[in-house]
Amino acid sequence: MENKSPLTSAREARLDKWLWAARIYKTRTIAAEACKRGQISMKGSSLKPSRMIKAGDVIDVRKPPITYSFRVLQPIEHRIGAKLVPEVLENVTSPEQYELLEMARISGFVNRAKGTGRPTKKDRRCLDEFQSGEPEFFGDFDFDDEED
Repeated sequence: MENKSPLTSAREARLDKWLWAARIYKTRTIAAEACKRGQISMKGSSLKPSRMIKAGDVIDVRKPPITYSFRVLQPIEHRIGAKLVPEVLENVTSPEQYELLEMARISGFVNRAKGTGRPTKKDRRCLDEFQSGEPEFFGDFDFDDEED
């Protein structure tokens, strides 16, 4: 009987299976949904869940407020232990992205006084908008410095 290690890699693997196996997403379903929503990309183009990836590919995973970048070291399709993850992927996320994450963490709690309870629906929408990076629509304003 042959004993196969989970890290015995093939040449290629499905993207949704690799995202799940490398512990980037908790379930394969969530990984596939992220692909369908356009949160997974390679070289600027969105990827489908069935896309075959190979060693050396760099995959961008957008989890607001930042975008993580991972280099595929081994294309696997079977879930592995957390201690084996460094053998499967290399985190090549830029330091600027981590600074964005820290700024979002800090700014989310600046205006909240301790003991005020959960954020309201409006607070939550503002926080989500800030984290997604989409500017709020302010209407038509005249930004000219000239006075009439």
